[in-house]
Amino acid sequence: MRLFVAITPPPAVLDELETRVAVLRPEWPALRWTGQPAWHVTLAFLGEVGEHTAAALGPRLERAAHRHPGLPLSIAGAGAFPAPGRARVLWTGISGDRRALEALARSVAAGARRAGAPPPDEGRRFRPHLTLARCREPADVGALVEALAGYAGAVWTAAEIHLIRSRPGDPGSKPRYETVGTWLLRLSWRRATPLPRLIPAARHVQHRSPVAPHGAVRPLAQPAADLAV
Repeated sequence: MRLFVAITPPPAVLDELETRVAVLRPEWPALRWTGQPAWHVTLAFLGEVGEHTAAALGPRLERAAHRHPGLPLSIAGAGAFPAPGRARVLWTGISGDRRALEALARSVAAGARRAGAPPPDEGRRFRPHLTLARCREPADVGALVEALAGYAGAVWTAAEIHLIRSRPGDPGSKPRYETVGTWLLRLSWRRATPLPRLIPAARHVQHRSPVAPHGAVRPLAQPAADLAV
């Protein structure tokens, strides 16, 4: 299964971003635009993970989450990989406690490595972002980057991390995403909900219950079609 670990901004924050991006999409029809189901801040991309290894991820990610408090973050600015003049990816950035966010990403990567799923890009510079669009061929998106450069969304507190499974869509369609597990950051356990059905990765972890404050896993959401990480 293809997995990654991410933070997801709250719906109101994503709605705000959608309002800004929606007016730009019609002017750039050649881009493969993403939408809210695919808007997340990737902490660690794990790639293909076997079931046996996935079973070890839950406890490791739970421990990583509990080492870090909630983080004040916001969506701000824009950029492109590898550069605006020859872009493959258009993104919007993350502002706030970037140092603490990077520390969380390192803990997540270390936990995944110990579980037997080392991130293939571990050790590279951490550049938190939300992917807004992909280019089928390298494109000059400098005007889009400029249009979004002044964007500054509302501040929110990231209080949990998610293990997400990406499934390829049918030919010509976008991938589907399933939130497999969710673990609360330190001091966030009071926001508890019942334990759902899980993949083996966290089946034994009693999550998101008012009497089990040591992590959380949400029910599987309906797969959402959209672009990959």
